[in-house]
Amino acid sequence: MEDPEPEGAAPPPGLRSVLPSREFLCSGKGQLLLAESVLSFIIFICYIASLAASFMMAPLLEFLLALFLFFAYASKLNEKFKGVHWPLADFLRCVTAAIIYFAISIAAVSKYSDGASIAAGVFGFAATIVFAFDFYITFNYLVTSLQRGSSDSPEGHKTQGSCKWNFTDL
Repeated sequence: MEDPEPEGAAPPPGLRSVLPSREFLCSGKGQLLLAESVLSFIIFICYIASLAASFMMAPLLEFLLALFLFFAYASKLNEKFKGVHWPLADFLRCVTAAIIYFAISIAAVSKYSDGASIAAGVFGFAATIVFAFDFYITFNYLVTSLQRGSSDSPEGHKTQGSCKWNFTDL
């Protein structure tokens, strides 16, 4: 017979050790990265099913980059690798994603008439807005951190209390 687990013991490691913490998921940066990943994946699927399949590489790359940054910030990889200026890399990723999504969304909606292309274009415009909001927030963080002379990273834009948007500490 096995001994029962003590009541105060932590659960065995498993899938929970891979998933990001609730604190990061509730942060503004975590929610933005999750929204960017989901939108990019939806757009990728729409382009695969459409006549505009030549545009599928951009959403795939943005999905992978957003997913990488999501898990990098969630696992505090940005604190371990100080050689990379994480906010600047995130800013450049968001600026290029917003521009690329805007351009391919216009092309998909104006050039192709199938439903999947139009859906990809509409989701692309939504992704443009999300990425633009993210680069606006990241830009404000970069400006204030450069004015203060600090090189802290915005890993998650800390929140107080429960899940809510709080970018005032930028």
